[in-house]
Amino acid sequence: MRTDELALDYLTRAERVLEEARNTLRNEDYSLTIRRSQEAVELSLKAALRFLAIEYPRAHDVSDVLRFVKEARPLPNWFKENIEFMARVSSDLARKRGPSFYGDERTLTPPSRLFAKEEGLRALTDAEEVFEICKKLIK
Repeated sequence: MRTDELALDYLTRAERVLEEARNTLRNEDYSLTIRRSQEAVELSLKAALRFLAIEYPRAHDVSDVLRFVKEARPLPNWFKENIEFMARVSSDLARKRGPSFYGDERTLTPPSRLFAKEEGLRALTDAEEVFEICKKLIK
């Protein structure tokens, strides 16, 4: 399988996961909206990095790699201008990934009580924007 083929597959998967995130928002399951948004961001960013033939860590947050690439690689200016935003979204959603799925086990708070509608909507909006930026780069 070629690198660009793998990148396109990741992007297709990110689009499917975004649809799931939209459905969870409509169903008022905001914690799952955040979880699915995080997955879409991770897939989108890894698709972009794979397309650029840049190795990334096997971790959910690739913000450090994005920031490194911004300085070390020639990239389209419009993409460079969005790297800080994408890195911030990646870090934020990766931090919320566990709690959005398992809740806060320390305080025995379920995920459904941790996140409000505004947080779910912000996560989805940010994930859609990251997806569109990565899609533009790849296609």
